[in-house]
Amino acid sequence: MSTDGHPRHALDDVIHAPVRFSVMATLAAAEEAEFGFVRDGVQVSDSVLSKTVATLERAGYVEVRKGYVGKRPRTWLRLSPAGRAAFGTHVAALRAIAEGRPVSAG
Repeated sequence: MSTDGHPRHALDDVIHAPVRFSVMATLAAAEEAEFGFVRDGVQVSDSVLSKTVATLERAGYVEVRKGYVGKRPRTWLRLSPAGRAAFGTHVAALRAIAEGRPVSAG
């Protein structure tokens, strides 16, 4: 992340969309979360969450694990290490913008 110029330059376009930001924030608060929990928490449909997760997965920010609970299929989501770092950088940039200060390095 560059410390030159306005902190908006440190915002991540992949994360910045409201639903993607909400999913990232939900996953940042947990080690792993079940698809339905994230869907309900972010208040989106299955298809919207699926598309959102696909975008975040392609960016390398979210990891998807599929399995079963009994005979029922389940999907679990987690932030990858790169996703956790990108989210931290994005949030720091938002805070810097809100506080009217430059983004600090580190």
